[in-house]
Amino acid sequence: MKAVRNFPRAVVTPKGARWVDGGHPWIYEGEVIRVEGEPENGALVDAVTERGKYLGTGFLSARSKIRVRLVSRNANDVFDEAFWRRRIRWAWEYRKAVMGADVSCCRVVFGEADGFPGLTVDRFNDLLVTQTLSAGMERLKPTLFPLLVDVLRADGAEIAGIFERNDVALREREGLAQGKGWFALDGLPAPESPVTEICENGVYYAVDVENGQKTGYFLDQKYNRRAVAQLAAGRRVLDCFTHTGSFALNAAKGGAEGVTAVDVSASAIEAARANAVRNGLDDRMAFLCTDVFDLLPRLEEQGHKDFDFIILDPPAFTKSRDTADSAERGYKEINLRAMRLLPRGGYLATASCSHFMPAERFERLLRAAARDAKVELRQIEARAQSPDHPILWNVPETDYLKFYLFQVV
Repeated sequence: MKAVRNFPRAVVTPKGARWVDGGHPWIYEGEVIRVEGEPENGALVDAVTERGKYLGTGFLSARSKIRVRLVSRNANDVFDEAFWRRRIRWAWEYRKAVMGADVSCCRVVFGEADGFPGLTVDRFNDLLVTQTLSAGMERLKPTLFPLLVDVLRADGAEIAGIFERNDVALREREGLAQGKGWFALDGLPAPESPVTEICENGVYYAVDVENGQKTGYFLDQKYNRRAVAQLAAGRRVLDCFTHTGSFALNAAKGGAEGVTAVDVSASAIEAARANAVRNGLDDRMAFLCTDVFDLLPRLEEQGHKDFDFIILDPPAFTKSRDTADSAERGYKEINLRAMRLLPRGGYLATASCSHFMPAERFERLLRAAARDAKVELRQIEARAQSPDHPILWNVPETDYLKFYLFQVV
């Protein structure tokens, strides 16, 4: 027997109901006919058709275009502490299954892919770093965050604190203030420093969870970096958009003859240099603070053939459909230049981390770049984000990272 429904209701259009029946957890503003019961922003509501058919229960985002984010399609679910503890446990057990020993630094919660819409939780050894981008998850924090610590500690994980990285403009669309700092946990004093050290693929990094990009470090390329390391032995590597040096360090540890790491940010280059020293790899690495869009054409004009392995891991060139055309031109430009710089038989690693640059479009521009460069691409691997960032096939937004390894012939 179905549970008695005591939640306010969001009445959904037939189009919205078909969208939900197709498996997507978001209901957009234009598909909500009315909201009954005057719920607060972030409250749980039942999504129903005009005839009263139950579609699911989710968090209301009263100020967002994504008006309801579903968390369950089971009318018998009770959203108590036991429900959320169970869901955290499922997420953690999944990470242990797919990441093995790598759970000491991994994404523990990946938003909708784990049933926590608008919430990201990354683990960096003894620190958890969270980013809360929906009103519903914001309301749930006092319950959810202590449960996170309890579940991980019960499994033997040492957790010293939770740092919130809510310094993102997307929160304003939810009616939430920006900010960052330690989350107050009962009986758990805030750590003295927001800087910790992780080991990934045998490489050590200092991670600043307060001032680093996103949550402090990009975990999604973990196994793509390992794939680069396996290919780098004896090669001369140019790592573009190096950030704190992750691909460059993996290449050097993999036995590269030499690695040049490039980034436009001076602070990123200094962090990469420090990481190289920490790993004893600085003797085979050079660092260059410059704009990649200036460097690649300059190297081409000078006739350089100094590199036989080029890595392109740029930041997202587009975060909306409106700028996708401009982003495509940027992606094509750097890939075309890299293909021209590489000798025949050289290697190219290239990535896009934007959901708004789908694989089909990215592959099309790579083919066009190869044609213009008068080279052929021999594909070695086509990869995605590491499995601690799971992809839901019914939620395309979870499928965002494209990564390709080619030989240029």
